[in-house]
Amino acid sequence: MMSSHSTMLDRNDMLTCTPVHPHFAARAEGIDLRRPLTEEQKAAVKGAMDRYGVVVFPNQMMSDDEQAAFAEQFGTIEETPTLVDQERRRIANMKINDISNLGPDGRIWGADDRRRMYNLGNLLWHSDSSFKPTPAYWSMLQARVIPPVGGATEYIDTRVAWDHLPDELKAIAKDLIACHSLIYSREQMGFDAFSPEEVERCTPVPQRLVRLHRESGRLALYLSAHIGAIEGWPRPEAMALIRELTEFATQRPFVYAHQWAVGDLVIWDNRCTMHRGTRYDDKKYPRDMRRVTLEDSAPTLEQPI
Repeated sequence: MMSSHSTMLDRNDMLTCTPVHPHFAARAEGIDLRRPLTEEQKAAVKGAMDRYGVVVFPNQMMSDDEQAAFAEQFGTIEETPTLVDQERRRIANMKINDISNLGPDGRIWGADDRRRMYNLGNLLWHSDSSFKPTPAYWSMLQARVIPPVGGATEYIDTRVAWDHLPDELKAIAKDLIACHSLIYSREQMGFDAFSPEEVERCTPVPQRLVRLHRESGRLALYLSAHIGAIEGWPRPEAMALIRELTEFATQRPFVYAHQWAVGDLVIWDNRCTMHRGTRYDDKKYPRDMRRVTLEDSAPTLEQPI
């Protein structure tokens, strides 16, 4: 049975975490994230993230500036949050990644809009920015407008997947280096409408397939739809292994599906989780989600074990 635990911060503040899944993920309440946090509050948030991997903070309706200011208390925000059609950005604050189906005029994208085709890649299981030499640390996604039906986000903890992985697969995976690129993930969706400049920015980068999550001391599979090759392996054999590992990691008992409410802020640790969006009628209903992503401290080529 899942239980809650509380972290006392000071006389007036308490962070209460209630698990929402048997293996990971929790709902956290008791702190107003729109205000600067005390050192004790920051430590409590960090402790919850290290333990649960995914933490839901309900009723945290932030402005773009407030969301960025909250994130910067925990690290450095990634630069260049979008890839395609940056000149058509809807949000002026470059620290905010626009995860929506809306144009600068506030209208829903057309069915054949290039940005819509590109964003369909978010329906694949992935880790944010795994295609960057220094990938992502935490992502922080807030719901501003949600559709009446659909549009949940699903999460898995890849530490849990590693813990349950058969020993023979652990032995195969533990020393491998995978190559990540946005080209690889969008290729799976049939999207290839990249400009030459975008292709140049999508040069594959190497990442370890198994990494140590230092704060918890646990090993994690570093999986993502952005993987398109394994160093030293024929590509078909490599992709067969990545598919096997991904199917194992995302089996239904391991999945937490978050049903959004306006004002939810969900934070996840990209070093030890994967996520994907789920379908909704994006040609009919607006969905306005805004994400801030922190950089990790270093690339992931260090030997974990």
